[in-house]
Amino acid sequence: MKDITFIGGGPAGYVGAIRAAQLGADACIIEADELGGTCLNRGCIPTKALYRNAEVIELIKKSEEFGINAELLEINIDMIQKRKEDVVETLVKGIHHLLKKNKVEVIYGNGILLDPQSIKVLRNDGEIDEVKSKNIIIATGSKPFLPPIPGCTREVVKTTEEMLAIDCIPNRVAIIGGGVIGMEFACILNSFGSEVTVVEMMNNILPTVDSGISKRLKVMLKKRGIKFMTGTTVKNIRDEVDVKVITVEDKKGEHELIAEEILVSTGRVPNVDKLGLDEIGIVYDGKGIKVNENYSTNIDHIFAIGDVNGESMLAHAASYQAVKVVEHLLEDKDVVPSPVPGCIFTSPEVATVGITEDEAKKEGLAYVTNQFNFSANGKALTLGEGEGFVKVIADKESHQILGVHIMGPHASDLINEGILAVEKGLKAEDFTSIIHPHPTLGEAFHEAVLGLIGEAIHQV
Repeated sequence: MKDITFIGGGPAGYVGAIRAAQLGADACIIEADELGGTCLNRGCIPTKALYRNAEVIELIKKSEEFGINAELLEINIDMIQKRKEDVVETLVKGIHHLLKKNKVEVIYGNGILLDPQSIKVLRNDGEIDEVKSKNIIIATGSKPFLPPIPGCTREVVKTTEEMLAIDCIPNRVAIIGGGVIGMEFACILNSFGSEVTVVEMMNNILPTVDSGISKRLKVMLKKRGIKFMTGTTVKNIRDEVDVKVITVEDKKGEHELIAEEILVSTGRVPNVDKLGLDEIGIVYDGKGIKVNENYSTNIDHIFAIGDVNGESMLAHAASYQAVKVVEHLLEDKDVVPSPVPGCIFTSPEVATVGITEDEAKKEGLAYVTNQFNFSANGKALTLGEGEGFVKVIADKESHQILGVHIMGPHASDLINEGILAVEKGLKAEDFTSIIHPHPTLGEAFHEAVLGLIGEAIHQV
């Protein structure tokens, strides 16, 4: 009998299995497809590989301001896809090596729950196995959601999975959904040369992000040529000869949008099908499997982590949950909640952690905020990326940092200092004795924090 068995080998399953092995447990993974899950094979990593191509394209376009006469001659989509696949393959091989090194058994097939400690495995080679395990952790992730719009089918539209595999760059693309995934693809495809239109039902893009950032980002992306139709609903989609026709409705009424390709990025739903949840009585709904504070389902010995529980559909949140539930099982530790950061790979990048100013207002908190612009940061200007800012929110009386929101160069890297500040409950005064090297982008965060207490040097 195994100590812990994971159904799913994505960033929740494989990370949890390795941590279990480190703690001396006999761990097993049941994986239906490929190790790494959606994140590595069809999500985070391949998207960021394409994002890097887009960054290079934009840098070439700006080369003249660096005194270099360069011309973008041709975009080779085959070479772009080959590079993306090589990156994915390298990382997948790395996971295989790590699991082998940690003596984690991997069984390829579909896992079906039989009882609290038994899983039937329909193996990919056609055989049927049964795995006994003291504890079972469901980590089956999520899949793209297609909204119930007439004509919105996989034959007509593309999800992110199909868009990542394109073999030619479409001239006109309509993106339904202005959330994180939609905006990342909008920037990538715009850099590749597509005419991009984003259709968003809400009144602004990135509705969960601090409104100061989402509004400013929208203005910046409009300057790049990306079109936005916010406060707009999609009524139906028609597949016609060589084009697709989208009927949309806004406050002015109904009208049509023409595109060669349609990307639907309206969110994701948990993978709960064919797990045997109903048969053994595990409670779940459309948002995911219900869990308690230690990620246990309503049945003893069965847990659910990552996207499948619907709490936070982010790979790093899934990995964190995996480690903590394993430590709960093997070391009797309670799971301690931690602020979950978010990174959005638009151009420029956006990264956030903690409370937004909108949330602070809604909750009636007494707070102070300060914003430091990258246009006053020496390193950002040398990079030619002076747009954007660092925004910090703190308690008005104690100056404890409650939220950090960054839009600008390398925001996804800069947010780490903000995560530490929010997680550890640091105060603005704690940063007065911390030296930040010069010239670096990190100085922008330092100045933003010191500005909360009137001690920023390079801010009027």
